[in-house]
Amino acid sequence: MSLLHQARFFTTVNHLRDLPPTAVPEVAFAGRSNAGKSTAINILCNQKRLAFSSKTPGRTQHINYFSVMPAKAEDPLGFLVDLPGYGYAEVPGEAKSHWEHLLGDYVQTRPQLAGLVIMMDARRPFTDLDCQMVEWFLPTGKPIHVLLTKADKLTNNDASRSLMGARKVLKDYQAQTDGDVSLTVQLFSSLKRRGIEEAQRIVAGWLCLPEASEPVPPATKAKKTPSPDAQRG
Repeated sequence: MSLLHQARFFTTVNHLRDLPPTAVPEVAFAGRSNAGKSTAINILCNQKRLAFSSKTPGRTQHINYFSVMPAKAEDPLGFLVDLPGYGYAEVPGEAKSHWEHLLGDYVQTRPQLAGLVIMMDARRPFTDLDCQMVEWFLPTGKPIHVLLTKADKLTNNDASRSLMGARKVLKDYQAQTDGDVSLTVQLFSSLKRRGIEEAQRIVAGWLCLPEASEPVPPATKAKKTPSPDAQRG
């Protein structure tokens, strides 16, 4: 069982000064307010109500931390960080400005942040705001993994086209970094439970969880059968 399944709520942050003074790695989840971010986090952690999704998009304006650690451990091995959804027009201007600064400052300056998972609707990925998020984070040199959510709403052909288009966009971004930054993408569906294990492997690797580096069993050496001559000797 993945340690992600044992994630639990840790704290809510409304200002950078309130960020946990911990040294363990963090993986942040970002996306538009209606991209299925909270649902994806719950699916990855095999829990129904770990990350709450507001009935009104754009209402979650804080950074929520979830600790990842074995059941009886005292200290977290890492954190999943649920960032405020972006791009919802009905949020009051002052609140929107505050949370955009909180979001931007966190992804650009948090040293513990090991990687960023960006949820994008597979039907319309890389909106202007999605691109802004990528461009905010790209200079850090840390990896980005894109989940093309709601892939179940597309035909197989359309899903493949969406994936190929997203790969092309990321390839163009990667060219800006001389290829030094890992930018990856996959199809994902919470409803059809598609792509869960692939996303879990990415997140577990960034958090350096034990499951990400489980030893590969050594190959079994075939026993040598004595030759007939040796047996006769």
